Amino acid sequence: MATSATDQLPRVESPCERKCTLDDEDICLGCFRSIDEICAWGGASNQKRLQFLELAAARRSRNSKRA
Repeated sequence: MATSATDQLPRVESPCERKCTLDDEDICLGCFRSIDEICAWGGASNQKRLQFLELAAARRSRNSKRA
């Protein structure tokens, strides 16, 4: 199995803020990851974790514009 340059770096840490509350779409209102992303985090590669973080950042941005 080939390893990407991203996976050679230290593991991307979880963005969990310990404010776990899910909205109606199963998005955590603390870290803005979906429940599926949260469950997959432990076994995810750095590349996948970075994708999750990008998606969470976009959700956080959309949420702050609504507030």
